[in-house]
Amino acid sequence: QVQLVESGGGLVQAGGSLRLSCAASGRTFSYVAVGWFRQAPGKERSFVATINSSGTLTSYADSLKGRFTISRDNGKNTVYLQMNTLKPEDTAVYYCTMGSSNLLITTTSRATYWGQGTQVTVSS
Repeated sequence: QVQLVESGGGLVQAGGSLRLSCAASGRTFSYVAVGWFRQAPGKERSFVATINSSGTLTSYADSLKGRFTISRDNGKNTVYLQMNTLKPEDTAVYYCTMGSSNLLITTTSRATYWGQGTQVTVSS
């Protein structure tokens, strides 16, 4: 059974930074792709970033390129999302996700496991 536990969310002023972490249980973490999605109030869950098993390939939502960076530490079974120059429109619940293969998770249909989410609020 895989469990994903996010941490690092909170309240930050516009222009600030946050680093989200997601710790995974289980033995398959280092063999599969992982990623982040977010969901703002009244909106659908949307893709943020994803990374392959070895950390050598990443993909980002076009609007977030240059501000967000995804990384992983397979020794710690943890994936990170560094968020810089945050904007009020980045306010959302951020969800960690893990797949069942090394296919990058760019859509919710490619996700197998989800965390409970962590709230990020950016004030103007």
